[in-house]
Amino acid sequence: MLITSQVIKASGVGFGTSGARGLVTDFTSNTCAAFTAAFIDVMKGGFDFTKVALAIDNRPSSPDIAKACAAMLVQVGLEVVYYGVVPTPALAATAMAEKIPSIMVTGSHIPFDRNGLKFYRPDGEIDKQDEALILDNNASFEEITSLDELSVNPAAAEQYIERYTSLFDHGVLAGKKVGIYEHSSAGRDLYADIFTKLGASVTALERSDVFVPIDTEAVSDEDALKARNWSTEHQFDFIFSTDGDGDRPLVADENGDWLRGDILGLLCAQLLDIEALAIPVSCNTAVEKSASFKQVTRTKIGSPYVIAEFATLNSEFASVAGFEANGGFLLGSDITINNSRLTALPTRDAVLPAIVLLASAKQVGVSQLVASLPQRFTASDRIKEFETQRSLSIIAEGINDPKALLAQLGYDDSVTHVDVTDGLRLTLDNNDVVHLRPSGNAPELRCYAESETEKQARAYVQQVLTKIQLI
Repeated sequence: MLITSQVIKASGVGFGTSGARGLVTDFTSNTCAAFTAAFIDVMKGGFDFTKVALAIDNRPSSPDIAKACAAMLVQVGLEVVYYGVVPTPALAATAMAEKIPSIMVTGSHIPFDRNGLKFYRPDGEIDKQDEALILDNNASFEEITSLDELSVNPAAAEQYIERYTSLFDHGVLAGKKVGIYEHSSAGRDLYADIFTKLGASVTALERSDVFVPIDTEAVSDEDALKARNWSTEHQFDFIFSTDGDGDRPLVADENGDWLRGDILGLLCAQLLDIEALAIPVSCNTAVEKSASFKQVTRTKIGSPYVIAEFATLNSEFASVAGFEANGGFLLGSDITINNSRLTALPTRDAVLPAIVLLASAKQVGVSQLVASLPQRFTASDRIKEFETQRSLSIIAEGINDPKALLAQLGYDDSVTHVDVTDGLRLTLDNNDVVHLRPSGNAPELRCYAESETEKQARAYVQQVLTKIQLI
């Protein structure tokens, strides 16, 4: 017999900002089984269930990881409901409606040589306390020696499409031309149906048989050029895409300019008349400057921290939501849209903000809605293969002497505010922001910047990441 905590500890797989992540080679059948057994044992402490839902993204390693998880579920006497390749929010919504736990096999946007597991309780994402309990769990299980094929249940895909098409008149997007950048997104077989049923004319773009690690937080120059070219060629009103598991949106306006995730989230929250928000510290300060919300609470980066604030906000406000700088809208309470009730979905979702934005841009372009916001611009990028310990050392030095760190980065500005909620976020005397943070999912150092112009924000990111490699 094997012990969950021992197998997990030896695996090299650990929890990041959203789920357990690691190299594909570390996700052996027994590692997958150990995480699954530990998760189920923790869930049994608070919930009664006989079934567990399971789904995957389009990574080449995901099917076998799912089979190993399923084998463990069968071993402990549970029924496996396998929804195949669907977006993470589709799995979460269906499983929560069924009041059963669920497991999503996905590495989101990280490269295909890595993968991950996202765990959901019957009432939503696991929290940091659940993660600790999973890592410390000492359940015993038998070694996984064979992997059986899984039969796909289409219900999650069907219900996800219905969740959003039922909210609007089916002609709400009539006359709109939408491009869907499909690449290898887990939701690529669903999105055309959603937009078409709402009346839009849809063009599919660049479906890929190879996994494409789209990072909605650091859009590549190649993808930026693609969107502009597509917009010019097809005269799109809107381009829609997502990251690998379909929980973070990537949308472009009629000019082919990609919107930052927090700008999309801000517009969606305004259009839905949300009263209170929980957002990560890295989000654009246009949220507060818009004066659109009764309460804005800032958290550490990662959906578990955003979701943790929902309980407090729901005790005080009628409608609650959150979003992240990298995209993904989290609906923290039930709301009413067009006299229809939309149930809370406290996990990142790509489709809701996209539809709400496009449906609201009836007489004007999406770019004009963006222009109506306070004009604060953010940019971000990352250094790949940058040791986490090195990142932490630089940040510790910056916390101790932020002025000295700025000098090393080539700036002589004074620092008016230091925020260590997550990493090191420095507000300069000109109100610009430079924020350094190690990734929670990979050996990467991220830089976020905010300024009065997009050019200046990008310049901060470029210079900081260039200089920091010399420290």
